[in-house]
Amino acid sequence: MDFGEVIAIALAGLAAGAVNTVVGSGTLVTFPVLLAFGYAPVTANVSNNIGLVPGAISGAVGYRRELAGQRGRAIRFGCFSVLGGATGAVLLLNLPAEAFKTIVPVFIALALVLVVAQPRIAKRLDERRKRGEDHEHTKAALPFIFGTGVYGGYFGAAQGIILLAVFGVTLSQDLHRSNALKNVLAGLTNGVAGLIFVFAADVAWGPTAVIAGSSVIGGQLGARYGRRLDPVALRVLIVVVGVAAILKLLLG
Repeated sequence: MDFGEVIAIALAGLAAGAVNTVVGSGTLVTFPVLLAFGYAPVTANVSNNIGLVPGAISGAVGYRRELAGQRGRAIRFGCFSVLGGATGAVLLLNLPAEAFKTIVPVFIALALVLVVAQPRIAKRLDERRKRGEDHEHTKAALPFIFGTGVYGGYFGAAQGIILLAVFGVTLSQDLHRSNALKNVLAGLTNGVAGLIFVFAADVAWGPTAVIAGSSVIGGQLGARYGRRLDPVALRVLIVVVGVAAILKLLLG
């Protein structure tokens, strides 16, 4: 990697670490950057996944106060996230590379729709909570958490947004506590998938190391300052890089 590539990937990792901590679509920042530098789609996805694991841990630590009292829930949900992440990783490694190039543009498009719709989803869930529609349906959440884990192990963009939506309709707690739990589950999903990829996939270790280091800083910045970011600007940036990724995959 030359100096310019290192800087670009480091900035993308920094942004992805912060975005993942705040909302959960950081892959839509780093994945297109790796594609732009000529890495094969599956290699870019695997390297990106491993690189973002330290950032997920950093974000979870940054939200540790909101995790108070959620240990049992995190363990129970985490088991399903780990199983789902492992399943998704195995699917990625066993399905043909052409299947990835066909499926992922659809995943990215769906992720972008979720990114754009996230404020409306959050608003409706908050209105339900304010109307006193408190509820706890943790068992109902389990299959959705597993499914999100499969998605996260295979690709992962916007898995955090999906988890927040699941928590909004199954748990009775505020958004910050759900966001803290989301960071833990997304980290577990990426972690188990990354562990599988280390031993069974073609990893570009240079970009992986750069993303890992910068995403740790981004995770801390996201936990501390993320709520101050202009949400409209952030979503516009994510949509732009997401569309760039779709075009890169479709046009080669």
